[in-house]
Amino acid sequence: MNPNWNEQPYYAALDWAKEHHDVIVVDRVGTIVADFQFAHTAQGWEEFSQKMQPFGKCPMTIETSAGMAVDQLLQRGYSLYPINPLSAKEYRQRKAPSGTKTDRQDAWSLADALRTDGQAWRVLIPQDEATATLRLLCRDEIALIEHRTALVNQLEATLRDYYPLAQESFEDWTKPFAWAFVRSFPTPAALAQAGKRKWQNFLHAHKLWRPDTAAQRLALWAGGQQLNASPSVLNAKSLLALSLVNVLETLQRQIQQYRSRITEAFAHHPDHDLFGSLPGAKRTLAPRLLGLIGSQRQIFPDADSLMCQAGVSPVAYQSGRLRKAHLRFVCDHFLRHTVHLWVDETRKTCPWAQAYYQAKRDKGHDHASALRCLGKRWLKVLWRMWQDHTTYDENKYLQALQQHGSFVWPKLQSLSL
Repeated sequence: MNPNWNEQPYYAALDWAKEHHDVIVVDRVGTIVADFQFAHTAQGWEEFSQKMQPFGKCPMTIETSAGMAVDQLLQRGYSLYPINPLSAKEYRQRKAPSGTKTDRQDAWSLADALRTDGQAWRVLIPQDEATATLRLLCRDEIALIEHRTALVNQLEATLRDYYPLAQESFEDWTKPFAWAFVRSFPTPAALAQAGKRKWQNFLHAHKLWRPDTAAQRLALWAGGQQLNASPSVLNAKSLLALSLVNVLETLQRQIQQYRSRITEAFAHHPDHDLFGSLPGAKRTLAPRLLGLIGSQRQIFPDADSLMCQAGVSPVAYQSGRLRKAHLRFVCDHFLRHTVHLWVDETRKTCPWAQAYYQAKRDKGHDHASALRCLGKRWLKVLWRMWQDHTTYDENKYLQALQQHGSFVWPKLQSLSL
């Protein structure tokens, strides 16, 4: 909360678009003192700087917290107050209940909202270069992985159309050896013609020779495919399958390159030891947690703010006698997904985490709800570590559980017996 907010002489809003941006500046009583549009070019941004000179580096709001427009404003020294699109929509409807919408009206509603309510908004605090780089690398890696997942789903659907024998041969089609199988034996006829020796060589070459699964796969391939597609379907779909394999193999090389860059950036980060000590985080999730949470401690002044950002804290709803809570949807979805994966991994490495999870399941929580509850507990621990710049100490936490009489302690003792 900023107690001197109303003493600001000017408040501004930028409604951003792909090719141009609209700017509205209002004074402390809400009068529009500047109203202009400029192109999203170097010359346009220079024009913006000139027109904003009379108003100094006044507070400014924008309907995003990332992107080129935000980067340009931060480089010019503006204090930015990002607003959630859902909130921006409500402010716009307050100004125009009829539903009228224009870029200029959007900028005006946001500028006036910043004037009246901005004292309670959170200013955007830029991350240091190392953290910003790690965050962007991790987000882009996740985007590539999602793209890979979509391609794998398409490949499996294609195989079901003409080559179900291949689709049944492997459980995990995100692995390169599954794609290599399609490349080596693109059709049922090619698989049958290859023979047992080449099948065995394939399993050995890709380190898939296991006493239990190798015999099953060889027997499956020896039996051949009983239900075959028509020649037209076979010709078209086999070409599509090989095309998808080519794209997946190229994409996998890029993901590995990202993983290498992320590992290097994480190793040189000042908070490497802190996040690297987290159980279950390993080499994949620890850099993501660091990049998404950041290194600016003032962004999350308490553990509750971090839990809300991660989406593990429920949202309360009360109206009259009705009182309930529901899942929090307005949060950082990248962070929520990462915390979910991390917390699930901690059950395999931390006995107290498994005990806490099991206690919640015994109370009737489903898997996702129990993980969110465990996530709240872990984020409290992580926030304290983050603020104190300390690494995780399992023995210290277990002692705290025993001293405070936590319900987890008896459950932990029973599981260890």
